[in-house]
Amino acid sequence: MNNDQLRALGFFDARIPRYTSYPPATVFSHSFGAPFQSDCITSLDPAEPVSVYVHIPFCERLCWFCACRTQGTKTLQSVENYIDTVIDELKMIAGLLPEGVTMGRLHWGGGTPTILPPAAIARLAAAIYAAFPKAEDFEFSVEIDPTMVDQPKIDALAAASMSRASIGIQDFAEDVQKAIGREQSFAATKACVDMLRKAGIHSLNTDLVYGLPHQTLDKISASIDNVIALDPDRVALFGYAHVPHMSKRQRLIDVDTLPGDEARFALSELATRRFVEAGLSPIGIDHFAKPQDTLAIAERTGHLRRNFQGYTVDTCETLIGIGASSISQFKEGFMQNASATSAYTQRIRSGTLAGFRGHRHSADDLLRKRVVESIMCYFRLDLSALRQEFGSLADTLAADHRAVAERFGSAVDWRSEVLSIPSNGRQLARLVANMYDHSTVASGQYSKAS
Repeated sequence: MNNDQLRALGFFDARIPRYTSYPPATVFSHSFGAPFQSDCITSLDPAEPVSVYVHIPFCERLCWFCACRTQGTKTLQSVENYIDTVIDELKMIAGLLPEGVTMGRLHWGGGTPTILPPAAIARLAAAIYAAFPKAEDFEFSVEIDPTMVDQPKIDALAAASMSRASIGIQDFAEDVQKAIGREQSFAATKACVDMLRKAGIHSLNTDLVYGLPHQTLDKISASIDNVIALDPDRVALFGYAHVPHMSKRQRLIDVDTLPGDEARFALSELATRRFVEAGLSPIGIDHFAKPQDTLAIAERTGHLRRNFQGYTVDTCETLIGIGASSISQFKEGFMQNASATSAYTQRIRSGTLAGFRGHRHSADDLLRKRVVESIMCYFRLDLSALRQEFGSLADTLAADHRAVAERFGSAVDWRSEVLSIPSNGRQLARLVANMYDHSTVASGQYSKAS
C-alpha cells in the first residue's frame, strides 16, 4: 500500500492506542482499587497458572525518549528499600492466594532490573518463588541494560532461573544515542550478549526504536546490521512516541530533529524488510522471530497473544503486577498499583494492597477485547468464531463491521464472514482495531499509528 493510499485512510494523522490491552489503561478508574484487587486474587483458580510481572523503576541514567514509569537514583539504598517493600507486597498477596496457585511466567521490567546487585537479585527471586511456586513449563525473562550489567549479575539471574533476556538497543548511531540520552556502544552490547550465552542464556530478544531524532535510513540500516550480528531469537521494533506532556524528560529532545511522518514510516518499512530478508518471521505489527522460536510457532498455530509486554506465547489468563505502577490483568478486569514509588510504598507499609485504579470488564469489553486481539495478532476477524464464543452478543458489532467496510473499502477483505487485512496493508491493523474500540476517542495522548 503506497503513501497516498495510507494518507487517504488517515494513517499518518492517527494517534491511537497500541492495544496491548483492551480497554486501554487510559480508561482506568479510581472507582476500582484495593478491594477489587483483593477479590480478584482470592477468586483465582488454583488449576490455572498465573504470570507475574515485577517492576523495578530505578535507573542510574534516565533515557530522554522513555515514557515508562521510572526514576533516577545515585545510590543503591533507595533500591534496596524498594525491594523490601516489594517483598512485603509479595507476602501480602501470598496470604490472599488460594492454595495451589503456581506461576507459569515471570518477567522483570523497568526501569533497569539489572541495577540490582547479585545479592538483591537472589533475595527478590527467593521471595517471588516463596509466594508463587513455579509451574512445570515456567519461563523467566528479564529486561537488561548492557551498560548496567556484569557477569556476576548475569550469573545471579541465571541461578534464579532466568531463561530469556531482553536487551534494549534503540539505535547504535552515536548522534541518535546522544540525542535521546542513551549512549550504548555495540561493543558493550556484544559483551553483554557474550556474558549471557556464557551463563547458558541462549534465548535473546532485542528492542529497536524508529522515529528517533537524527535517524536516517542509512543509520537504522547500519544498526540492523549490528543487531543481526548479535543473532537474536526475537526483535521488537517500536515506533517512538513523542508525548512530552506525559513524560517531561522528552522535552530534552529537539522536535525539529525528529523525522516527519512519512520519513518515520519509511524507517519502519526498511527495518521490516531487512529483518525479513535476514530470515526472521514478522509477528503482528512490530515483532520478528526466528521461524523455530516459540513466538513464530505460536503465530503459525493460532496461540499468539498480546498483553502489556507486547506479543507473547503466554497462555496464562491472569497477570499479577508487582511493584509501583504495575498493572494486573484478571479475568474480572485490570488493576494498576499506585504509580509513584512513594505512594506505592505508603500503601504497602500501611498494610493495604497497592491497587489504586482499574477497570471491571463488561460482557461487551470481553467481546471487543477478543476482536482487538484477533486483529492485532492475526490481521483477521472470524465472525462465526465470535458467535460461537459470545453467542448473540457478537451480533451487536454489526454497525462496527459496516463502518470498517465503509471506511477501508478494498483495503480490507470481507469473505465468508471473515474480515482480513491483506499483507500489503498490515500497517492499518491499529486503525481497524480502533474502529471496534468504544472505550476511547482519538487523542494526542496516544502514539502515532505510523
